[in-house]
Order: sequence, then structure tokens, then C-alpha cells
Amino acid sequence: MMFVAGISFKTAPVQLREQLAVIPSRLVDTAARLKLQAGLSELVLLSTCNRVEIYGVADQPADLARLPALLSRTDVDVSPYVYVHSGADAARHLFAVASGLESMVLGETEITGQIKIAYEAARSALLTGRVLNAAFQRAFQVVKAIRTKTQIGRGATSVGSVAVQLAEKILGGNFNDKTVMIIGAGKMGEACIRHIAKKGIRSVIVANRTLEHAQELAREFGGRAVNYMDDGLAAMREADIVVSSTGCPETILDREDVEAVMRHRPNRPLFLIDIAVPRDIATEVERLENVFLYNIDHLEQLMRENVRLREQELASCHEIIGQHTAALMARLETAPGSIPAAAPAPQPAWSLSEPARGYAS
Repeated sequence: MMFVAGISFKTAPVQLREQLAVIPSRLVDTAARLKLQAGLSELVLLSTCNRVEIYGVADQPADLARLPALLSRTDVDVSPYVYVHSGADAARHLFAVASGLESMVLGETEITGQIKIAYEAARSALLTGRVLNAAFQRAFQVVKAIRTKTQIGRGATSVGSVAVQLAEKILGGNFNDKTVMIIGAGKMGEACIRHIAKKGIRSVIVANRTLEHAQELAREFGGRAVNYMDDGLAAMREADIVVSSTGCPETILDREDVEAVMRHRPNRPLFLIDIAVPRDIATEVERLENVFLYNIDHLEQLMRENVRLREQELASCHEIIGQHTAALMARLETAPGSIPAAAPAPQPAWSLSEPARGYAS
């Protein structure tokens, strides 16, 4: 039986999602451990800033709602926030998630890349088989069909671009004399800088634990790179807005750090936008005078404003999903031997070779 068990921004706040989040470098090891611990025959683990989902195949009925708790770093009870779908419902959910229909920003495209990476990591580690290979390969076909036949993604924005939209609102639409600091040179940080570059920003500072990655990104956009561990707080004194999007499992910016920064910029406000899960910035920071902290849940309202124009395309999207779900179920109901379990997954039209360097939706 194919199933999905997980939590998302629709069912759980960021404080709980970060308890289950898995950093990219630990994804395969965690998935392998979970597969063995839960006695599953196949498994793909998806962990983004907005959802943590376990796609699996269970040979025997089990209490699937308890599986996400195996990922938790604490003893918090996550069961009230967990959703479970099985069979055709699981396939429909996968197709909807891959197509951006379950994202904060309806129709956004970054989730597709995250699913590709999660699936390829699991397949390369021999964690998938006949059922999930067929399901995820079909999901990529659904994405292509929806993007070709509907306008659900027209004008769609990512979490990174919405963070920039929030920054624009904060600054009154004027970036010309402002400095923006990006912490984290991964995919989310890159997305933020790309959107900021379109706004005519005065200067950009890219801070990263690995200076080489920061230099590469800063060079492309005419910005300045710093090593966050050595010079991050000093550089922050110059910034008007800081957008943080690292993959660190713990906070990287606490109250004492920001207090030290603010002593060098009296009466000058500092806006912090934390789009990482787990969160990069300690919540106590928002108690400081002239410091304003926003996390990924604060972006939801802005994202809702971008949904209305795309909702009219939902019926067409779900019709496509229904057709592909029926086709997948029919295929899986054939004799197991007709689909070799070890068959190599065909490469989709896009590349799967890019490493995961950050979180997205």
C-alpha cells in the first residue's frame, strides 16, 4: 500500500515543523533509518520549510499517523497535526504537492525541484522500488502537463520572492538607498538576491559559512561577500534588512548577537526576515527596541494575496491529476513482475544533478 504521512504549514505552526525538519545533508541517512525502523518496503522523505512528508509503501497495515513522530528531536506530540493518505489519495496528494497546488504560493515551482532532489536521493540509495518509482515518475509527468495546459503558475512567486515583497513593503517600495544582507548562499538566498536585483537595490551583502559560495553569488550580482562566522555581525551593522535562509539545525542569531549589532546603529531600525526552517533567528530578538522580526509564517498573508488570480485554474489542474491518478492505479494493479522493481528511473526533462543547498517551499 502506498501512503503519505506528514505535516505542513496548513496543519502545524513553524515551531512544530522545525522539530521534524531534516537538513539536506542528513536526508538519506534519516530516510534509511526511518525505513528500517518502521519496517517499510519503500520510502521517500521530503523535508522543506513548509512540509515534512514521508512517502512510503507498507507491506502490513500500521499506525501510519505515528511515523512523523520518529523524526522529532523532542518528545512533543505531533499526532494532532499529522495527515495520512493512502492508495489513490496518496497519489493525488503527491501530484498536487509536486505541482505547487499545496504550497503557500499556489502554483509555485520551487517545490518541484525539492521533490526531484528528495526522490533522486532515495532512488540512488535504493530506498525506492516499483511503487514509488512509478508514482514519482508519474508526478513529474503531471507537473509538465499542468504547466503546459493551465496557467496556474503564471505570475507565481516563491517564498524567496515573497520575502522580497515583504521587504519592499517595509521600505515603502524604495530600495535605492538601502542595503540588504542575505545569510545563506543556498537556493533560497540566491532566489532572494535575484528578486532584489530587479528592485534597484543600493548594495547587497552575502554572508555564508563557506566564503567561496558567498563570493560566487555576490560576484554575480555585484555584491559583497563575507564569512558569516568571522564577519557576519560586523557586516550586519550596515544592513537595513537581513534575510536569513540557512540550513542550520539550530539558531545562528540570538538576542545577544543582535544587541551587539544595535549598539553600533542607535535609532536605526533593523528588519529581520527569517525564512529558514528550523528558524535561524531566536524569537527573543523581536523584544529589542527598533528590531522587527518576521518568520515564514508571517509571509502567509502576503502569499494569499497572490492566490486569487490562479484559483480559477484549479479545476483544470485537478482534472489532470485525476486522470493521471487513475492511470497510475491501473498500472500498479498489474502483476508486479510487469514492472521491474530495480528498473532505472528515466530522467525527466530537467536536471537532477544540482545539489540541494537550502530549503524552499
